[in-house]
Amino acid sequence: MEEVFTAVAVGFEAVGAAAMIVGFVIAIVLGARSLARHEGGTAAFTILRTTLGAAILLGLEVLVAADLIRTITSKPSLEDAAILGIIVLIRTLLSMSIQIEIEGTLPWRRALLRSGGQMVGDAVARDRAAQAAVPADHP
Repeated sequence: MEEVFTAVAVGFEAVGAAAMIVGFVIAIVLGARSLARHEGGTAAFTILRTTLGAAILLGLEVLVAADLIRTITSKPSLEDAAILGIIVLIRTLLSMSIQIEIEGTLPWRRALLRSGGQMVGDAVARDRAAQAAVPADHP
């Protein structure tokens, strides 16, 4: 049974890393498309920064889940619990600081709760809407 939980935790870690990698690619594409639409460097940078930050947030959330699953498989010891606690604390603080940086407000002061995945989806939707607004004959 321990092997199953270990495999699941490794799977979660792979998904977390993949979320960050795919998010990086999406951020680059959205930033480049913004530049191609002549929205300006500031707009492209903002899109790149917020989309990449959202992807990192999503990846960190999945990695925290992987850490929690690993606790199920490990034999309980005070040292392991302390290490896990420190890892989860660091990842949580990173997530919060990235979220504050992206949204400009504390997470608990937001009117709408948004996850990293929802923020990436919002960025893709904004890009599609902006692309639809560009005339068909525009290069």
